[in-house]
Amino acid sequence: MIAELVLRNVLHRPIRTAISVLAVGVEVMLVVIVVGLTSGLLQDTAKRVEGVGADIMLQPPSASVFMAFSGAPMPITIKDKLREMEHIQAVAPVLLQFNSGGLEIVYGIDPKTFAEVSGGFVFHEGGELAGPHDILVDDWYAKAKKVKAGDTIKLFEQNFRIAGVVEHGKGARLFVPLETLQDLSGSRDKASVFFIKLDDPENTQMVMDAMRQPFPRHEIRPLKDFLSLMTSSNLPGLDAFINSMIAIAVTIGFLVIFLSMYTTIIERTREIGVLKSLGASKTYIARAILSESTLVCVGGIVVGIALSFLTKRAMIGMFPTLTILITAEWIFRAAAIAIVGGLLGASYPAWLATRKDPIEALAYE
Repeated sequence: MIAELVLRNVLHRPIRTAISVLAVGVEVMLVVIVVGLTSGLLQDTAKRVEGVGADIMLQPPSASVFMAFSGAPMPITIKDKLREMEHIQAVAPVLLQFNSGGLEIVYGIDPKTFAEVSGGFVFHEGGELAGPHDILVDDWYAKAKKVKAGDTIKLFEQNFRIAGVVEHGKGARLFVPLETLQDLSGSRDKASVFFIKLDDPENTQMVMDAMRQPFPRHEIRPLKDFLSLMTSSNLPGLDAFINSMIAIAVTIGFLVIFLSMYTTIIERTREIGVLKSLGASKTYIARAILSESTLVCVGGIVVGIALSFLTKRAMIGMFPTLTILITAEWIFRAAAIAIVGGLLGASYPAWLATRKDPIEALAYE
């Protein structure tokens, strides 16, 4: 009987129910998309950095594991000191520059040393960097921007000729000559990171220990474990941002359910009086209110999951190089957050319903 009562009450006010379901759906979608966007960005960045093929990465002191926060550039002469160390086979200095116009990191590379470390690019079109204003783009970027070898693109207020389109997965999506990026960024003879290739990966820990003597304050990281380092807890402020967005989503769901259920209780004062006069207990009435809230939340969860995938599709349509990682784990977490928020929002209205006097409720107009 209670199931039928709950269903009829939900369907009795379709517009209010639809708004409540949509609000819970937005709550779920916010959680899933925010986490999916950050997780996808971190995973994609980590895989591309690992794809460089280096064994060790040397960064400036206090540099973040996230390449966009690489810290102040280092003197490029560090490369010579590294090459003198035992078991180091090749060193590739790379200057990083964030392109705010396209939301990506540009690598300034020396083609020769970068090829020694990475094994060289796989070209889909065109060839190597030949001039100071040449640029290499990966195949994902070329597809997203609808460009090809020989075209001209604008970057850092400069025109660059696309010398070649390369296979994605080796650090960045855009590569320009190291000296060109040094001039454009005012970092002459500087590098943001040194990628180091060893004669044998088994010597990684030994070489890292040796590197800490001449570079005690620098960040020295093994590339084989880079994916495990790319977590929100290792990035400044990212955990706080995710938690803030989740808190906002929970607040939305809580307030909508609270307002909907509170209004419902006011409107159903006489109905509650009838139920109590027929012997309905406080527990029965509270269960009915909380069950109604749960049903609305379940509907919102279904809508939220659908909105998440639609939003993902729309965002990737606008930014094809974007990676949004929607996982079953965070779908379940978002669903749990929505249910808890909804039950909290319905708790006071449910308590209020159980407190109503049946005589006064029957006399309510």
